[in-house]
Amino acid sequence: MENVTWSAPADRRRGRELVVLLHGYGSGEEAMEPLFAALPESAVGAAVRGGLEVGGGSGWFLLDPLLTSDSSEVLEAALKLLSQLDRLRSEYAFSGVSLAGFSQGMAMAGTLLRLRPQEFRAVVGLSGFIAPNPLLAASEPLPVRVPFFWGRDRQDWVINADAVNHTQDWLEENTALTARTYPGMGHSIGAREIADIGIFLRRFAGSDTPSGKSPRAR
Repeated sequence: MENVTWSAPADRRRGRELVVLLHGYGSGEEAMEPLFAALPESAVGAAVRGGLEVGGGSGWFLLDPLLTSDSSEVLEAALKLLSQLDRLRSEYAFSGVSLAGFSQGMAMAGTLLRLRPQEFRAVVGLSGFIAPNPLLAASEPLPVRVPFFWGRDRQDWVINADAVNHTQDWLEENTALTARTYPGMGHSIGAREIADIGIFLRRFAGSDTPSGKSPRAR
């Protein structure tokens, strides 16, 4: 996969858990590197750069300030990323795959989950949203409830109330949800949040979780 920062060299990736890290709009893969500290010892992280140029940074699909987007563009970006992940699976024979996305990266992670719900052990969504998609919604709720960590600040001014409400409804209906809020964090990833992500990933994306059989959150 192009434009990826790894948490481990190539000779230490094969057969391990993979956690794919997806950045926000106008950012880059380096913004997700702090989450490497939250990975289980059995896992390797891949922070991926989006394929869309946005000013001096990158994104996954066009997005306006109200967080509206073209569903076809979202699906196109997600399918391209899934194709890249398939190549990585073939190359490194990962024992399982989980996702973590910040802001627009959470929308990407959610779309990947909606397309292939049985292929991911766990998903982490941070200060983000689930992108509305009538085509995908027609076949939901999802057939499995994958463990999903949703972290945010209630006062995050970037994610509007309509997006938050839609996201909460979708997550409650389709995932095994763990929701946490972090006052004063704003639109960012906080240290306390990273610690909680580490606990979540060790439980649901660690080496003791059988591949394809993610436990339900409690």
